[in-house]
Formats: sequence, structure tokens, C-alpha cells
Amino acid sequence: MLENVDGINSSTALWYASRATGVVALLLLTAVLLLGLLVTRQGRLPGLPRFAVTGLHRNLSLIAVVFVVVHVLTAVADSYVKIPLTAAIVPLASPYERLWLGLGAVSFDIMIAVIVTSLLRRHLSRRLWRGVHLTAYACWPVAWLHSITSSTDMRHGELFLLALACVAAVIIAVGWRLAAAARDLPRAERVAHLMATMHRPMSAMHHHRAAERTTRP
Repeated sequence: MLENVDGINSSTALWYASRATGVVALLLLTAVLLLGLLVTRQGRLPGLPRFAVTGLHRNLSLIAVVFVVVHVLTAVADSYVKIPLTAAIVPLASPYERLWLGLGAVSFDIMIAVIVTSLLRRHLSRRLWRGVHLTAYACWPVAWLHSITSSTDMRHGELFLLALACVAAVIIAVGWRLAAAARDLPRAERVAHLMATMHRPMSAMHHHRAAERTTRP
């Protein structure tokens, strides 16, 4: 693409801006996903209180959205290819790289849905909010595929290694989360067994009292 451009002009600057913000957005989304995977059931990370983890997660998410918006606007403004603004939201609306840019639109739509439901959390049921929020985990692999398939820079060299490092970090975090869930399972089973053990004597006592009432003259 740059071979057809003599010197630095507005199109070249937009091209660099679009690629750079796209890479930073991918790194920020990876950080947000890792933070969500590594947080314990109590909403904490080692060495950080719960309010700090919540604030870090929220701020990283908002910064990621800002970089995604700049990435979209610079890609649309670049006159080298024609990408309509609607393609950022409507999948398959772009005549250029229809499928790969469509993946980016799907990822962006998921981000918008998560942000909107988070802002309206007090007015939504917990089940609805949690259901939408869980789709954020699908945002990252879709965004990663969009980065790899729509940009030749991400398919070789240092940027390709960076993309692979993001995948490796996510895989390690997922493995850690599954291992932590497996360690918590026996404890949960013991709690359930203890509650059932406590419930049985109480139920027997109630049945015994009911039987006494029916046998009294």
C-alpha cells in the first residue's frame, strides 16, 4: 500500500494511525479479557482490593473503546480504499474486505452492547445483564481474527509474534481459570453436603412434631 505513496501525506498518516490504533486496541482488549479471567470469585486480584480491580477493568475497557473508535474513523477517512462508516456497525456492509471487516463490526457491536447494558445495569435484571456481559468473551477472538485477516502487517514479523503472544496469554489464563474452578469444586461439594446434613435433622424434627400432634387425643 505504501509503495504507491510518495512521502508522508494525509492518506499515509491515516494509514499509520489506523494500523497503530488497531494494534493498541487489540492489546487493550487482551488485557481486559485477561483481567476478567484472572479475577477470583470475590472480584479480587492478588495484591489489589476489589474496588481497584473494578476501576482498572472499567478504565481499560473505556480506553479500548476509544482506540477502537479512532481505529474505525481513521480507516473510514483513509481515501486509499472506500469503507463506509456504516460498515463499522453493520456486518458485511463494506465492499472492501467484506468478511474480514464484518468481523470487526461484530466485535464492535458486542462492545457497544456490553457498554450500554453496563450503563443501564440498575434498570436491567441480573440475568439479562450477565447474559450480555458474557458475550464480551466472544469479542476478543472475533477482534483477533479481524486483526489477522484484515491486515497483512499482522500476519508476519513482530506484529505476528505479538498476536501469537496474545493468544498464548489468553490460553494460559483460561487454563488457570479452569484449574481454579476445579479446585473450588470439592469445597462447593462439601458445603452442599454440610447443608444437606444440617437440613435432614431439622426435617426429621418437624416430622416428629407433626406426628405427635396427629396422635394426641
